Amino acid sequence: MKRFCLLTAAFCVVLVATLAVAAAAAPQGKLEIFSWWAGDEGPALEALIALYEAKYPEVTVINATVTGGAGVHAKAVLKTRMLGGDPPDSFQVHAGQELIGTWVVAQRMEDLTWLFQEEGWFEVFPEDLLALISTDEGIWSVPVNIHRSNVMYYIPENLKKWGVEPPKTWDEFLAIAPSLQEQGVIPLSLGENWTAIHLWESVALSYLGPDKYDDLWEGKLSWTSPEVVGVWELFGRILEYTNPDAPSLSWQQATDMVVAGQAAFNIMGDWASGYMSVTLGVKPEEGYGWAPSPGTEGVFMALSDSFGLPVGSPNRENTIAWLKTIGSKEGQDTFNPLKGSISPRIDSDLSKYDVYLQSAARDYQSNRIVGSLAHGTVANERFMNDFATVMDIFLANKDPQAAAYAAQAVAIQSGLVK
Repeated sequence: MKRFCLLTAAFCVVLVATLAVAAAAAPQGKLEIFSWWAGDEGPALEALIALYEAKYPEVTVINATVTGGAGVHAKAVLKTRMLGGDPPDSFQVHAGQELIGTWVVAQRMEDLTWLFQEEGWFEVFPEDLLALISTDEGIWSVPVNIHRSNVMYYIPENLKKWGVEPPKTWDEFLAIAPSLQEQGVIPLSLGENWTAIHLWESVALSYLGPDKYDDLWEGKLSWTSPEVVGVWELFGRILEYTNPDAPSLSWQQATDMVVAGQAAFNIMGDWASGYMSVTLGVKPEEGYGWAPSPGTEGVFMALSDSFGLPVGSPNRENTIAWLKTIGSKEGQDTFNPLKGSISPRIDSDLSKYDVYLQSAARDYQSNRIVGSLAHGTVANERFMNDFATVMDIFLANKDPQAAAYAAQAVAIQSGLVK
């Protein structure tokens, strides 16, 4: 009996010591999360923060959102802080070259390969996605969502009235566009500069195919090659059937044109689905339809918001707990239905998502995945900024050869081409 009491006492001592160590190791203190998610996107981030706080009640989360400019203002503030040695604990960034080509090459981010191994994420994130967020030296961020870029939207009732079907190729689009114009309908609505780049990447994917599209971003295909000049030529022909006031319109206004019956089609990311279904009250399938942008069936052009671990993160352990939370199935299925995006994980609970997002998730899990240019996946910020100037020039002069040579110069200057 005495021996039993001694063993029990010893066990209690070990248990108390273990609990004390666990309590000391539990995340506590502060966590600063830096992003540009505000307005309609704010509730999704707030839900993710609430989940984190429920898991780690000893941590106070600072939601350091910088509003305005669709992330432009936030990136300017982030640049000042990163260069000044005052990084936030973690920050929102488009997964891929927007992070890799800016802060990874500057050695300001920690490699997260060990975390992916520890959390089993190599089994739940597709290989194509892992390739986009990695270099030979490591994996650099945890994707929290997936948006699809190459989506064509339309109103089925209007297409029936106009006697046309959703085009599966750009040749089909160019064949039906004149008949739409004759009926007073703009075949394809377009907005400001970045939406033109958004359209261009879908045209490039269609014309080049996914292999050569990837070659372009890996420096294996020259911007001055006949194939890429051909992309600009096709893009110019398509622009003939867009609205002349495009430079003055936002993407929402370009989407409004389709809903109002002024335009037949619009190529936009799947945030347009959220805009139509939530803001405009148009139901997916019943009110609006969608299809892969012409010539891209079987390919999912992806962009992703992600978070990483900056070198010198003030609250490193709290940040790691944040990354574990946002990469978890629970975290992603809490965040994405509110954000209007899908989970990067292939084991997501699709019952939590609407009919459009379920469709996007099925394609994501079965299609070839390539990265978006317009949203920072395949090219660094310098290339993206300078390519916007190339696009402005092309929109003015419609010269495919000049655009190809200008883009090649930008690719060299930005380091895209070695």
